[in-house]
Amino acid sequence: QSYCHRLQHDMYFLTSTSRLNEQVVDKIILQLNRVYPQILTNEEAEKFRNPKASLHTRLSDLLKHLQKKGDRHCQEFYRALQINAEQLFNDLPSRKILKTPDPTEIDTDKEQYMLNDRGPVFFLACFSVAAGLALFWYCCNSETQVIGRARRILGFSPIIIGRHVRNICMLYLEDIPRN
Repeated sequence: QSYCHRLQHDMYFLTSTSRLNEQVVDKIILQLNRVYPQILTNEEAEKFRNPKASLHTRLSDLLKHLQKKGDRHCQEFYRALQINAEQLFNDLPSRKILKTPDPTEIDTDKEQYMLNDRGPVFFLACFSVAAGLALFWYCCNSETQVIGRARRILGFSPIIIGRHVRNICMLYLEDIPRN
């Protein structure tokens, strides 16, 4: 979104009563006039700092003038607003739209913790399953003769694994010597 469109979107918010006081508007105008690159000429700055006109009128005219000048001028206005009225700058409606995350965008900070939010119990459960499968595979290998020991270990395992799983493992171990 271009700065001109953002400024058009924020215009009502900025010109509403008591958002910007006269001192802050004068500081913004002076910054746009004096800081490189010079956005406002001396005559334009005097016109927008005229104390005879109401603050609302001067600010509206300034914003319309900057929109006519182009995107770079509007960008410099936002920079001056951020420097002189940071809280107001952060509360702008266009800033709130920019801050809302895109639902299709991946949040890398959140993605970093996605795998680590399970906790130690999940790790121990996965490790136990992996160790159990490794032990089971080792015991079922036809080259090893540890089936009797494995039967004893699995016999004391109802505390570690469920009875149904233990019964299946025992039936499998009993079926191996028959083959």
